[in-house]
Amino acid sequence: MQLLFPPTLTLLTLSLALFATQISAREVPPNIQTLYDNVKKAGSCKNVLKTGFYAKDDPPNTFSYCGDHLSEGVIYLQGTGGALADMDIDCDGIQHGPADDGRCDSSEDTQSHTSFEDTVASYNKGVSGLDAFIHPYVVFGNVGTNPGFVNYDPRKDGVRELSLMAVVCGGKMFYGIWGDENGDDGPRAVIGEASISMATLCYGTTVNGNNGHDETDVLYLAFTGADAVPGANGAKWNAKNAVEFEASLATLGDRLVKRIAGTGTTLTSSTTTTKTISSTMTSTSTTRSSTATCTPCSWTGHCAGDSCFTSSSSSSSCCPISTTSHSGATSYFHKSKKHT
Repeated sequence: MQLLFPPTLTLLTLSLALFATQISAREVPPNIQTLYDNVKKAGSCKNVLKTGFYAKDDPPNTFSYCGDHLSEGVIYLQGTGGALADMDIDCDGIQHGPADDGRCDSSEDTQSHTSFEDTVASYNKGVSGLDAFIHPYVVFGNVGTNPGFVNYDPRKDGVRELSLMAVVCGGKMFYGIWGDENGDDGPRAVIGEASISMATLCYGTTVNGNNGHDETDVLYLAFTGADAVPGANGAKWNAKNAVEFEASLATLGDRLVKRIAGTGTTLTSSTTTTKTISSTMTSTSTTRSSTATCTPCSWTGHCAGDSCFTSSSSSSSCCPISTTSHSGATSYFHKSKKHT
């Protein structure tokens, strides 16, 4: 007897099988593996940039944004007792795109926006924003105004919007971008979330909009500085799938991970600069003064998303003049629901 399956089910099955065969795990470089092991062995962060965050909706709220390796240009998430972070699923961004296989249908908090979508659109690559099924992105930073909600903006410590991030998960490493932020729709400020495409690279197609990775063994590495921003031409924003987009970040990612020695704990911040200008940086709810580090623009579009500063010597550098997302356009913060 011939069994007939609905076309939608057949399409889903084929798309999942195709994705599974495409995934090519990136080996964790020795220096990153050493960093991973040492961070877990250390147990907790010494140079705490901000703490008081939850990995789930329940206590403890002992997770922090850690600056122990700021001198190597990285910030990461860490708990106590050797805990790192978990990976919950973000389905925000462009909805019902060609790569959508239906696994986000179970999500109860999906939005059609991500924090930096206007910058993505400004790249003029034929996409209006991020697609959670195509762009492996990390939800990083916490933004809210509810009483008691803990805020942290990674930009104040040098991380640029849409900059490259590396994720160590399941004994593998993948490259992605900082693409969204955690909002305050819930009572607690939470950490540990990535797009469904990043989660699929890490853990396969069993993840969905309501089923992520609960173990706090994921290392999220955010890289500081303008040279961590792929810009318009440093990534394939119009990729057809996550494997293609992730591969387009390899050259930049491989260069950035070489920053990290992987041994010991370093608590000083980086002092390597090409130019330094003073700027006033305005967040959603506060105003602060900061000194921005500038590095030369590498290619046309590298600085898209930042304001390019030109000195009297006519050498261009990427320098932010404000932390307000995408040149004052409306900001969208991910409304996070942690999955237990």
